[in-house]
Amino acid sequence: MRRLTPSARRFLAHRKGVLVRLGLWSLAESGQAFLVGYGVARSVDEGFLAGDPGRGLLWLGAALVGVLFGAPVVRGVFAQLAGVTEPLRDALVRRAVDRSMARAARGGPGGTDRAAVSRLTNQVEIARDSFAGLVLTLRSFVFTAVGALLGLLSLHPALLVVVLPPLAAGLALFLVTLRPMAAAQRRALAADEALGDHAAHARAALRDLTACGTGPGAERHGADLVAEAAAAARTLAGWAAVRTASLGVAGHLPVLALLLAVGWLRGRGVSAGALLGAFTYLVQSLLPALHTLMTALGAAGSRLLVVLDRILGPEREREQEQKQEQEQARTPEQVREPGPAPSTVSPPAAAAFAAHTAAAPAVDLRAVTLSYGVRAEPVLDALDLRVAPGEHLAVVGPSGIGKSTLTRLVAGTLAPSRGEVRVAGRVLTGRPAAELAALRVLVPQEAYVFSGTVGDNLAYLRTDASRSELDTAVEAFGLRPLVERLGGLDGTVRPAELSPGERQLLALVRAHLSPAPLLLLDEATCHLDPAAEARAEENLARRPGTLLVVAHRLSSAVRADRTLVLDGMRAECGTHEELLSRSPLYRELTGHWHTGPPRQP
Repeated sequence: MRRLTPSARRFLAHRKGVLVRLGLWSLAESGQAFLVGYGVARSVDEGFLAGDPGRGLLWLGAALVGVLFGAPVVRGVFAQLAGVTEPLRDALVRRAVDRSMARAARGGPGGTDRAAVSRLTNQVEIARDSFAGLVLTLRSFVFTAVGALLGLLSLHPALLVVVLPPLAAGLALFLVTLRPMAAAQRRALAADEALGDHAAHARAALRDLTACGTGPGAERHGADLVAEAAAAARTLAGWAAVRTASLGVAGHLPVLALLLAVGWLRGRGVSAGALLGAFTYLVQSLLPALHTLMTALGAAGSRLLVVLDRILGPEREREQEQKQEQEQARTPEQVREPGPAPSTVSPPAAAAFAAHTAAAPAVDLRAVTLSYGVRAEPVLDALDLRVAPGEHLAVVGPSGIGKSTLTRLVAGTLAPSRGEVRVAGRVLTGRPAAELAALRVLVPQEAYVFSGTVGDNLAYLRTDASRSELDTAVEAFGLRPLVERLGGLDGTVRPAELSPGERQLLALVRAHLSPAPLLLLDEATCHLDPAAEARAEENLARRPGTLLVVAHRLSSAVRADRTLVLDGMRAECGTHEELLSRSPLYRELTGHWHTGPPRQP
């Protein structure tokens, strides 16, 4: 709250004219509150009890004028209120957008800012509505209370002695709940955001969760988040009960005290009209205003503080992110440089690329372990692997064994639980997206193309590619019929009108043109026929650089320099012939491939 005070002062300081006009309309509300009770008291004492009904009706007429005058007052107040609330909403939207864009530009840990949508929609609207409600109720209570208390004092000072203590006691009890209520509201909102963030992560990773068998762990984590949100809601409800009690004290005890003190007040010269006027002040003005104030502060006030703190207070979050970035950038470099890591490569295969060890390996995994949860079984367990520059490596294994996880680790989109992943000698963890893009290209199973020209899609990763280079790549991959059907390189691509295989071919040509030294294909040819797949892989293998392919068919493994077999227990790496002689799983997969299993869609 202290962090928000300077911002609130600056915001209000720029709107002094609106606040002055709002105050003038509110002064009229004080006069209205004063006139209602005073008119009732005088109509009784000076009119009806004094035998002068005309005078009594005149005073009642004055009270009625005060009541009717409330309509234009409310209209004037709302007209000025927009001059305060709408600029607040605009400022909060700008701040939320700036914060989200800055975080995206930094490429900090945690990926995209999923809470940004909540801040731009739900939280900004909560802040705008809560602020408007607070301005209305605070203003109404202050000016109504001033008018009513002045009216009680004008009728008889003893009335204040009876009415003020229970009012003050209820208000004090209510104020005691403000801070813990705000803290409970903050925890509830944080729990809601955490649950939404978990749901977004789980939905995006549903395929991996299912394939790797980590769905139960994600489900348990989601259940824990639901339990935390429920606990925060129960705490909030407990403080709401205390607040309800304070409302009962302030809203009912003053009337009860006034009834019990009638005899005492009459003995001190308080007239019947003054008593009736006091009841009018309580029932018509003071208690309704107090009830509205406590309700608004309890609900809207707590929400406003929490939401403003989350939208306007990113400094602490930024400091934490910078600290995490520094730790992530520093820690891998401080890890001791080991000697030659234990390799899954057989001695003959190791000799084949030993000449490359003087240079940095294209891919270097050192005791890499990855688990999708603290208690989950590792998908990859202490995996060591080195891929030489220019090498063509195929990755095979049963469905769900961790092949896609391996490509995500090598691509840098997934951080290992333990161990270290290097590409071209560089540690991937903590590197911004721009640096990762310069090191590797990942083509997933569901290829991405966008609405635009064919040339824009093909040259997306290499914008300086000439038309002749694009034409050469199109011809090499057998893409000419598709390009001509779309209207040439300047033709328009409509993703929904392309088949999965056509989208894969466009993505493969795009990857082929990329200057990145490492290509990662995660079943990126699964929608192609065998001839088109062979043509694409042969072109990609001739491209300068390293190729890592999650194999969809046996032919991909045969074409590779080496093949990595993942079996969930012990990885094997070698040539096709070597693996046939020493890997039972590879022999089983080879037999399965030769039987011609139905191709997955």
